[in-house]
Amino acid sequence: MSLPDTGIDQTTPAVAVAVVDMDPGNRDRLCAQLGQGATPFGSVEELESRLTGVPVVIVLGPSQAGEDSLVSVAAVLRAHPEVGALLVADELSTSVLQQALRSGVRDVLAAPADAAQLVEGIQRVAFDLAPPAPPAAAGANGGGLTELDGEAGRVLAVFSTKGGAGKSVIAVNVAVALAEQSSRPVCLVDADLQFGDIAVMLKLAPEHTIVDTVSMIESLDANLLDSLLVTHTASGLRVLPAPLEPAFADQIGAEEVVRIVEELRKICAFVVVDTPAYFNEVVLGLIEVSDDVLLVAGMDIPNIKNVKIGLQTLRLLNTPMEKLRLVLNRANSKVKLEVSEVERTLQLKADALIPSDVVVPQSVNKGAPVVTTAPKSGVAKALRQLAGQFVEDSAPKKRRKK
Repeated sequence: MSLPDTGIDQTTPAVAVAVVDMDPGNRDRLCAQLGQGATPFGSVEELESRLTGVPVVIVLGPSQAGEDSLVSVAAVLRAHPEVGALLVADELSTSVLQQALRSGVRDVLAAPADAAQLVEGIQRVAFDLAPPAPPAAAGANGGGLTELDGEAGRVLAVFSTKGGAGKSVIAVNVAVALAEQSSRPVCLVDADLQFGDIAVMLKLAPEHTIVDTVSMIESLDANLLDSLLVTHTASGLRVLPAPLEPAFADQIGAEEVVRIVEELRKICAFVVVDTPAYFNEVVLGLIEVSDDVLLVAGMDIPNIKNVKIGLQTLRLLNTPMEKLRLVLNRANSKVKLEVSEVERTLQLKADALIPSDVVVPQSVNKGAPVVTTAPKSGVAKALRQLAGQFVEDSAPKKRRKK
């Protein structure tokens, strides 16, 4: 096995390339696209018998997208850290993305993928297999995190009292926009400990999650956090994903999550935290230590009712109302509900109006933020403006006393 000689530039780390698919036609087609150097195999078990410790990128064909095949892929990837994989799938659904990423696959492409897409995918996986750059050479939003000079970073908790309001989409896109606009590191924490989907929405295949961070809570420092965070390559955003399995949520308490966020604010200019859509100890702890709470509401009566109840709860808990930022999602929906009516009902002025747009679900299914996939859309502009409110106020707020 060796590196294909078609289109991969000299800066790409040297890797071998293997094509795995049970269908001979799929294997031949993929190998033909990659040119000389790509070695075909009928299964990952067959490939594993040939591994010698040399870095390998596996191109998995469509027949490998099934759950049983991905279980086998996961076993090989766990046993061989020098091996990375990308999948070419007939159906690029959320379910396929979730299964692939949880199996350790680092990228997923829609079939039929052209040669350029395959080469770019191999390059991305190859760079992930390469040794990390030393801290001195890393970019501001890449690796090599160090403690900030001066005041600690700003924590933004994204919260909604009802599922389906678009909370996670807003958290992801605001975080990516902040990472692109800020000269200092930005981190996104998935604190939806049972059903967090941040990794899937950014098409990340994390080696570590918040579970690993909690297990090392007493040793947390800038270097350790740097090694536990995964980087969204396109934006430089650092991400701390939720547990891969809901059962792990029981191992994580509010104090531990708050401690992690407090450590992250020492090394990141902004820490965006996506929370579950209900009140629990973790959410209450995060709201307390956050500088800003982005309260996301959809434009429907049940959603507004739940947000109003949520606001009443926050007031009873003596949450400073000045830290709340009302974000109305799908604000242009023709549902016979005016923004002014919502503001009057909630007794809160909207800080951001995010329009409804088909590019949003399209971007979610692609595993890429809408601010990068459709930058000229109205929804992307609104999300960038929301992020810009925090960038312009570059001096972080003083910490509030608990």
